[in-house]
Amino acid sequence: MSGDGLEAASGFANWAWLVRAVLLAVLLFWVVGAYNRLTRLRSAIGAAWGQIDEQLARRAAALDSLLELVREPLADEVTTLSALAAAQERQQQAARAVRAKPHLAAALQAWQLAESELASPLARLQALLEHRRDFEGAEAVRPLIRQLVELVPRMSYARQSFNDAAAAYNAAVQEFPTRLLQRPFGFRPTASL
Repeated sequence: MSGDGLEAASGFANWAWLVRAVLLAVLLFWVVGAYNRLTRLRSAIGAAWGQIDEQLARRAAALDSLLELVREPLADEVTTLSALAAAQERQQQAARAVRAKPHLAAALQAWQLAESELASPLARLQALLEHRRDFEGAEAVRPLIRQLVELVPRMSYARQSFNDAAAAYNAAVQEFPTRLLQRPFGFRPTASL
């Protein structure tokens, strides 16, 4: 091979190396950017859960106070009160599990189940209190009932914020080529509320 041929082959090898290096750099920058985007979206789910968690804490405090106030006057309704206390405890345990990793679909589904189990005894207690307005301590109970009622639209708003964050995250996780990052980095779709 002549000197010109060696120089051409050497120049081509340099260009090929440079092209590979540029492609690798572009791929690396894309992976870092996509990873950061998914992480940001997953963090937004955590922030949205924080709003729900705040409303849950308010509701738990109101329910604890309410149960304490009505325990004696409604002693004949111990089954309802016990069911409500047990359902609230299950809901709080499920909420703690979600608080640790609010993007895990299984934890969110367990919380939703616990939340639905809480609805029936809570509605039963509210109906009992509505029916028995004459018991001693009814004046102290009214503000707590009002607080529980006022928390419903706040919780609904917080859930909608969570669902919006979850939808944005799920859309990003399902997009191609971002979908390629699911397995290596553990990005999994989440559940909505």
